[in-house]
Amino acid sequence: MGERKGQNKYYPPDFNPEKHGSLNRYHNSHPLRERARKLSQGILVIRFEMPYNIWCDGCKNHIGMGVRYNAEKKKVGNYYTTPIYRFRMKCHLCVNYIEMQTDPANCDYVIVSGASRKEERWDMEDNEQVLTTEHEKKEKLETDAMFRLEHGEADRSTLKKALPTLSHIQEAQNAWKDDFALNSMLRRRFREKKKAMQEEEEKDQALQAKANLAISLVPESEDDRRLAALLRLHTLDSYEDKQKLKRTEIIHRSWFPSAQGPSASSSKASTVLKKLCQGRRPPPSTTSTVGDLGIVRRRSQEVPESPQCAADSPLSAEPRGPPGATQDRPQETAESTRNCRDQALPLGSSQEDLLRPSNPSASLVADYSDSESE
Repeated sequence: MGERKGQNKYYPPDFNPEKHGSLNRYHNSHPLRERARKLSQGILVIRFEMPYNIWCDGCKNHIGMGVRYNAEKKKVGNYYTTPIYRFRMKCHLCVNYIEMQTDPANCDYVIVSGASRKEERWDMEDNEQVLTTEHEKKEKLETDAMFRLEHGEADRSTLKKALPTLSHIQEAQNAWKDDFALNSMLRRRFREKKKAMQEEEEKDQALQAKANLAISLVPESEDDRRLAALLRLHTLDSYEDKQKLKRTEIIHRSWFPSAQGPSASSSKASTVLKKLCQGRRPPPSTTSTVGDLGIVRRRSQEVPESPQCAADSPLSAEPRGPPGATQDRPQETAESTRNCRDQALPLGSSQEDLLRPSNPSASLVADYSDSESE
């Protein structure tokens, strides 16, 4: 590396190796350039990496472990023969300066000023970790044989107590020794789990599309299945019951619409319609009700009359029988007229059909043939 750099350096014509020795001395500069600008004060600029998480006192921001700074390194003392260095750096978020120094006794760094440490330390003795031997204890082990013997006995008893735990840890490590098989097993389980999750997601999407839901569904549990098995969804009445109820309403429904108002004309028309409907039924032995109304529908000549009416009508035939029988003719004429009137009235005719006939040539007239003539 030095040869490669040396070949790329320019040596001026007045350079004398015996006089100058090196290019740095020729240019009167330090090899570290700007990093050694305060070297006369015992300060060297180095690249310092934050050893742990801290909080800056100037801006109150968090600075994570591993953040690097250009720090001024200076020796401030010794711990026995180990030097103690102090590092001064400027926060990258504000104008505050942070000072830290080494702690060889505890193998750690100590914040001098400008920041506070995020406490994430633990007691090694509480965690049953191997403790570092103090300096006084080291000297006593080296000089006192009895103390060294007692210390060895204590270490052996500690080893016996920790032996089961150590053997268990070793067995666990041996079980995980085959990395390829364990990795294959882990990936296989991951694929199976992923496939099951995809199937469950497809089922949920199908259910959401069927029920038109826009909410996320939670996984099913055994309690949900048991509760759903106890529920039965059905209507209050079956289809047959509804049909039977509808038929019953139709059977008991009135044939005649209710009166729209208390007017006398509507009630009178309803009475007439009822009488007409009663007249359509087989007439009893008494006189027909239709004959009492005195209404006859006369058709035009284009509509042929029934043979009976044509035979009984006084206009269509000449009088028959002896001359003495003419006295009984008015009564027979009235009866034949009533029968023709009953036949002329069609079934299913309503009040409007009587008052407004569909045939323009038909008309409604009052027949007073039954009335007694003077």
